[in-house]
Formats: sequence, structure tokens, C-alpha cells
Amino acid sequence: MPVPSHTKAAQAHEKAAESHRGSAKMHQAGDHKAGDEHSDAAMKHSADAHVSSGDASKASKASKQPMK
Repeated sequence: MPVPSHTKAAQAHEKAAESHRGSAKMHQAGDHKAGDEHSDAAMKHSADAHVSSGDASKASKASKQPMK
């Protein structure tokens, strides 16, 4: 059974949030290089989350379409 798109989107958003929090902590600690790397990872996770969200909304729209 495939993971529903909505679940994937939520997981990707969670990862992005974690990466952003990690990045913020590192920047506050003065470790800007590591902070920037985390920030890049967060951006990638955010992009994944957007793609998954798009898939999820397509899937939910498709499920609302009447069957012909």
C-alpha cells in the first residue's frame, strides 16, 4: 500500500521544519557554515514538501471526480 500523498507532504514539511530549526541553532551558535548547509537541506525538504502537497491536492481532486 503506497503512502498517501498527504502523509508524504506532512513528513516532508516536518523534515524541512527540523532542518530550519537546526540551521537557526547553528547560526545562533555562530557556526554559519553548518547553518548554511542546514538551510540548504531545509530548502530541499521544503521543495519536496511542495511537490508532495501538489500530488496530494491532485489526488484529492481526482478522488472527487465522478467516475465515468
